[in-house]
Amino acid sequence: MRAIGNFIWFILGGVCMGLAWWLIGLLAFVTIVGIPWGKACFIIGQFSFFPFGQEAISRKELHQQDDIGTGGLSVLGNIIWFIFAGFWLALGHIASALACFITIIGIPFGIQHLKLAGVALAPIGKTIVSKEVAEAARKSNAEAAISALRNNA
Repeated sequence: MRAIGNFIWFILGGVCMGLAWWLIGLLAFVTIVGIPWGKACFIIGQFSFFPFGQEAISRKELHQQDDIGTGGLSVLGNIIWFIFAGFWLALGHIASALACFITIIGIPFGIQHLKLAGVALAPIGKTIVSKEVAEAARKSNAEAAISALRNNA
């Protein structure tokens, strides 16, 4: 089912937004300073080409520890990203979502565009993993939180 969803997504517009991500990535690479954002653009662009079966989650949620992209610097990086590219990519995803919502068949695709719009607003500190890995990370985090609560009680 994922393969069918990804194929239909790609043909009916996913390719446009994926290419938009890659274009922004190329522009970021040209600036030299924007290379970290450019790398992220190519990863998220690939996610935008074939989003079904994958999910964007926080690296802190995945690894259960902070890194340079999940700490205080990520806030600054996301603000810079939002000003120069995030707003425009999110706007493109929202426009695509509204076009998808016109038909009943397009509703799942519209929902996926809204998820990608959220990623476009603040991508720093996020990583793309399969839905199964994301679910396992959330379950592991929940178990660790419950264990910590039990030890404190």
